[in-house]
Amino acid sequence: MHQLTQNLKYGDIKLLEVPFPALLRGQVLVRNHYSVISAGTEGKRAKVASAGYLAKAKERPRDVKRVLESIKSQGLFPTYRAVMNKLNLPAAMGYSCVGEVIGLGDDITEFRVGDLVACGGATAVHAEVVSAPQNLCAKVAAGVDLRYAAFATIAAIALQGVRQADLRLGESCAVIGLGLLGQLTIQMLNATGALAIGIDIDARKVELAKQLGAPLALSRKAPDLKALIDDYTGGHGVDAVIITAATSSLDPVELAGVLSRKKGKVVIVGDVPTGFSRENYYRKELELRMSCSYGPGRYDARYEDKGIDYPIGYVRWTENRNMQAFLALLKNQKINLEPLITHTFAFKEAHKAYQLILNKAETSLGVLLKYDVTKTLKKTVPLISKPCRKEEPQIGFIGAGSFAQNYLLPEAKKYGALVGVATASANTARHIADKYGFAYCTGNAKDLLSEARLNTVFIATRHNLHAELAIEALRNGKHVFVEKPLCMTGEELEEIRMTYEKSDRHLMVGFNHRFSPFIAKVKSMLPPTLPKAIQYRINAGHVPSDHWIQDPDIGGGRIIGEVCHFVDLAMFLANGKITNVSANVLQSSPPLRDTLVVNLAFDNGSVAAISYFSNGSKKPNKEYLEIFCGGQVAVIDDFRELCLYHDKISKTTGKQDKGHGEEIKQFLAVIEKGLPCPIPFAEIYLSTKATLAILKSILEKKIIAV
Repeated sequence: MHQLTQNLKYGDIKLLEVPFPALLRGQVLVRNHYSVISAGTEGKRAKVASAGYLAKAKERPRDVKRVLESIKSQGLFPTYRAVMNKLNLPAAMGYSCVGEVIGLGDDITEFRVGDLVACGGATAVHAEVVSAPQNLCAKVAAGVDLRYAAFATIAAIALQGVRQADLRLGESCAVIGLGLLGQLTIQMLNATGALAIGIDIDARKVELAKQLGAPLALSRKAPDLKALIDDYTGGHGVDAVIITAATSSLDPVELAGVLSRKKGKVVIVGDVPTGFSRENYYRKELELRMSCSYGPGRYDARYEDKGIDYPIGYVRWTENRNMQAFLALLKNQKINLEPLITHTFAFKEAHKAYQLILNKAETSLGVLLKYDVTKTLKKTVPLISKPCRKEEPQIGFIGAGSFAQNYLLPEAKKYGALVGVATASANTARHIADKYGFAYCTGNAKDLLSEARLNTVFIATRHNLHAELAIEALRNGKHVFVEKPLCMTGEELEEIRMTYEKSDRHLMVGFNHRFSPFIAKVKSMLPPTLPKAIQYRINAGHVPSDHWIQDPDIGGGRIIGEVCHFVDLAMFLANGKITNVSANVLQSSPPLRDTLVVNLAFDNGSVAAISYFSNGSKKPNKEYLEIFCGGQVAVIDDFRELCLYHDKISKTTGKQDKGHGEEIKQFLAVIEKGLPCPIPFAEIYLSTKATLAILKSILEKKIIAV
C-alpha cells in the first residue's frame, strides 16, 4: 500500500510504498476512501519542513533546548545522529479520514468488518490503510456522503470551540477567521440558534460565510466594524467570540476584547498568540477559554490508546462524541459541506494538493484526497534479497525506535544479515528497511516470528510486549535479544523461564553496561573471590508522569524499565548471587517511585547500594559508580573516566562507551560460532527477579529474600 509522507529535513512530499500498519489491541484497521488535508495545520508543517535549520529551530524552541541538553549529557556526535535520524524519517501526514473497516484488534466489540467509520488522530493519516484507536473512530450512518464524513475530526475541533463558548438560544457570537474551521463554526452556531457573526480579512471568505447562512459577515478591514456589531447586538457587544484564525498577529485576540460585551467569553480555537492588552479584558471581566482540539480525551493516553471512555454522566461531550454529533448533523442535513470542498485530488496526485496549499495560487478550504478502493494492496513490502552465509545470524527487528536506531541497528548490521523489520508505524518500517538494508518490512510482528529465514530476533518495542514476543520467538526457534526489561511481572518471568528451558536457543537481555571497557578493566583488576562494597549513584532526571515509561501497563515504571539495568551490573561486579533486596522510596515520589535507594546483599558477602534519583539537576553527570575491594577503590564517572586507587592512582579517560557495540558483537558472535550466551540465563533470571523484589520491598516495607 502507499502512504503520503514528508521528509522533515528537506520538506520533500512523496507517496511511499509501506506495509500495513500494525493492528494492535483496541484498534480498528480501516481502508481509506477519503482523507482531508488541513490547509492550516498541515500547510504550516509542510512550510516549516521546507525551510532551513534556523527557521525550524525558531518554530520548535523546546526541541532546541532538548538538543542542547542532550549534547551536554550524551555528546555532540550521538546527539547529531539522533537529530538526523529524526529529520530523515519520512513523517506521516494527516489526521482526518473515512473508510471501511477491514480488521479488528482484540477487545473491539463496537465495530464490525464492513462498517464505514470516520477516523481521527495521529494514526488517521493520508494512507490507503490506517489503524486507529476505537475512541477515535465513529460510525458513519447509511446515506451520509463519505466525502463529508471525512471532515469529522476537523469538524470536532470546531464543535468543541462552540461548546466552550457555552451559548444559549438567541445569544450572539463573533467568529474571527473564516477558513475551514470558521465556516464550520458559523454553521454549527446557526444550528444551535445562536446569532453568528463572521469576520475575516479575505473578502471571498466573508462572502462565502454569507452564502452559508451567517446572519452577519464582515471584513476585518471595515472601518465601522465595531459600530456594525454594536448595532447588531443592541449596543451590548457579542456574548462570545470564537477565534478560529491562525496567525502570529495579536489582532484577533485584541479584537475579541473590543467586540465582547461585559463578562463575555473569548474562546481560542486557532493558533494565535495570547499576549493581549489588559484594558478590555480587565474592564469587561472577560473570560478567556482555550479549546483543546477535538474535545475531552485529546492527549489522554488512557482515553485514546487504551480505549477507556469518560462516563457520559460526568463528561457529556468527549472527542468521540463530538465526532458522532457532527456525523448526526450530516445525517440530518444541518451542515452544508459542498461549498467548503474546494478541491478533490486522486491520492496518487496528493503532491499537487500540497503545492496548491503552499503556493496559495487559489483559495483552498476543504481539500480532499480520494483513494482507489478497487486496487489490490500488499500488506508487506519486499525490498531486496542479499546472499548471506548459512552460519551468519539472520536477523529480524521488532520495534525500531530512537534507541534501536542509535545503538542496536548500526551494530547488528555489522555482524549479521538484516532480513525483516516490523514496527507499528508503516512509514517508520519502510524508512528503517531502506536505511539499514532489510530484505522486507512489515507492520505485523508475527510475520517475523514465523519467518523461516530468520534465526535471530531483536525485540525493541515498548516494555509490555517484551515477554509475549520473547516467548513466541523462542517457541518458533529463534535466538532472542530483548532490550531491557525482560518482562514486567513475576508470572511473565516464570513463563519465560519455562519456555527457555525447553528451547535450545539463546536469550539475551540488553544489559549493555557489562560490556563497557571500563567495567571489563575493573573486573580484571579486582580480586574475584573477595567480597565487594558497591555504591552506585544515578542522576536519572525527571520523566513526566504521563510518559509511556511511567504507565504501569505499558512501561511498568522506571524501576522495571531502568533500575533493572543497575541491579544487573551490581550483581555482575559483585560476582555473586543476590540473596535479598530492600528499598526505600522518597516520600514525595509515589506513585511514580522513581527516587529511591536500593540495597542488595549477595551470597559471597558483597553488598551494593543503588541510589536512583529523579529529583535533581541535570547538570551533574548521570552515573557515578564506586567499587571498594581488598584495599582498592575503583571509581567510574559517567563511563568517561576511570580512576583506580591502590598503591598508586591510575586514571583513564576517553569517549563515553557504555558497551552497546561490544554487547551486540558478542551476542551475534556466539550465535554464529555456537558458543554459550554472553550473559547466562540464570543471571538474567536472578537480576530480573531481584528487580521485581524492589517493588515488593517498597510496598511491604521490609527486606525481601530473592
